[in-house]
Amino acid sequence: MNNFTYCNPTRLVFGRGTIARLAEFIPADRRLMITFGGGSVRRNGVYDQVARALEGRDWVEFWGIEPNPSVETVREAVALGREHGVDFLLAVGGGSVIDGTKLIAAGLRYEGDPWEIVERGSATDTVPLATVLTMAATGSEMNSGAVISRQETREKRAFYGNYPLFSVLDPETTISLPKRQIACGLADTFVHVLEQYLTRAGQSRLMDRWAEGILHSVREVALRVLGDAPDYDAAADYMLSATLALNDMIRMGVAQDWATHMIGHELTALHGLTHGATLAIVMCGTMRVLREQKRSKLLQYGERIWGIAEGTEEERIDRAIAATEEFFRSLGLSTRLAEEGIGAETVAEIERRFTASGVRHGEARNVDGAVARQILEACM
Repeated sequence: MNNFTYCNPTRLVFGRGTIARLAEFIPADRRLMITFGGGSVRRNGVYDQVARALEGRDWVEFWGIEPNPSVETVREAVALGREHGVDFLLAVGGGSVIDGTKLIAAGLRYEGDPWEIVERGSATDTVPLATVLTMAATGSEMNSGAVISRQETREKRAFYGNYPLFSVLDPETTISLPKRQIACGLADTFVHVLEQYLTRAGQSRLMDRWAEGILHSVREVALRVLGDAPDYDAAADYMLSATLALNDMIRMGVAQDWATHMIGHELTALHGLTHGATLAIVMCGTMRVLREQKRSKLLQYGERIWGIAEGTEEERIDRAIAATEEFFRSLGLSTRLAEEGIGAETVAEIERRFTASGVRHGEARNVDGAVARQILEACM
């Protein structure tokens, strides 16, 4: 196991009815801005819960942080926040709202264009923020990362700000979500784990078992949370799995990949495809192309997650990849680029972008433009 330093300062407030406790955690003297997405929180009652919890407080609202939040929208929010002297942010929504709010938090303390923060890759001077999570997927409620798009140039990049001070997670908020959103969230959670787990064998028994526990949990509850009957316990397991998949816990001292995510970000930037949907397509291509590099871990993954213990190594790896693809398909997601109308032109453009920026992703730092092309071609 590699050396590491671990600290996660986010307070997690989890369970039914916890939105009512918001006022306990936000100082009464703060000038508050609450950020939202497109309006679903009005329809599902979350907005009313937040308003009741903060009755008597003054706040300004910013609406319209879109899926794959854009710097163009963030600029508007920063201007509004400065106008009202905001010094505390509350993001109410899913990962996109939280990601956008992380950049707002940094932008309020920065004199230049917020995109410069994204290009720099990090920000340490930020306005305090907290979250009320309504869509489980990205883990942004308990980590410091965010991904921001720039519509003017069709780019999508990650940056790191500060962790939320606290996050309120009520699983009931996820029960009324559209099935497509839940399916993409399940895929996102599953691939978050694989990016930290499916690298090299023998690094840490503990990290492996924690990661495998999340993978098993997501598999077991997936069809229950996609079912028509409300299932609080399944929703709770799903919501917490998504948080634990990317709150730094399962990456301590082990190698990480993230090539699938970086390729997926380009698909979103170029085609607007939902993030989790891109991962369901790209992940199996990554496994196919990097199977020799990941051989030992693929065999372990196949046996421990899918019960594949018989046959030659090649057969077992093939079956593990096939089982993963079938899982994504069982969620109703595409697993091939052609199913989303994406062809050779996009493959060439992503190769060009990787090559031009000189990036090398993956645990072996060998996923450059040429390898990204191979992975995408393996997804055709």
